[in-house]
Amino acid sequence: MAKKRGHYYSEKELIDIAADLTFAVAVPVNVEIEAEHRVLDLSEVEKILRHSENIFLQDCGCRKLHHNCDSPLDTCLAVNVGPDYAEKWPDNNSRMVGVDEALADLCRGHEAGLVHMAYVFKGEEEPQLICSCCTCCCHTLGGIVDHGLTTQVLTSKLIAEDDDTKCIGCGKCVKRCSLGARHMDNGAKRYDPLRCLGCGLCVTTCPTGALRLVDRKKALD
Repeated sequence: MAKKRGHYYSEKELIDIAADLTFAVAVPVNVEIEAEHRVLDLSEVEKILRHSENIFLQDCGCRKLHHNCDSPLDTCLAVNVGPDYAEKWPDNNSRMVGVDEALADLCRGHEAGLVHMAYVFKGEEEPQLICSCCTCCCHTLGGIVDHGLTTQVLTSKLIAEDDDTKCIGCGKCVKRCSLGARHMDNGAKRYDPLRCLGCGLCVTTCPTGALRLVDRKKALD
């Protein structure tokens, strides 16, 4: 449960981030890279972990800095990095783990309502850093919700689709959605698919199976 708000990026900062991720980011060793910021559902993450050479579990930098909620701290993963990763980044409290432990930790984060996010760099198909984020601590996630810039900054292959014939209007999906895509209006559920990033939090919460994740492009065409 959130205790207070963290420092969120401003709308201009978020737009600048989106521009950097769309084009190039200069790094200190004079190598230019391109990347996109993605939201991943659990099925995507599991595929990545199964094919990773190594996996390191580490603390979330944002929650470690702000302490604005009681969500788990050790929820971020570094994958396919050098075996000396933990020694290079001692402040992250990193330790090498196996696939099963990594998946269990991701499930723990998912149950706590965290959104799995990742950077995917140009020339790579899979990310090297998978974060489990909350809106009260994460600069980016909190900012895009406040400014309504969800899909301008983050990308996702999936989107939630509702089956209104199964919906009982319990509102559980509304409580689980941290992206502002769902709200209750006079007892009726309202859903804005343009704010949905297919994280799957609402799907695993729905008691009647009225929600599922589908291909974003097909759903919005």
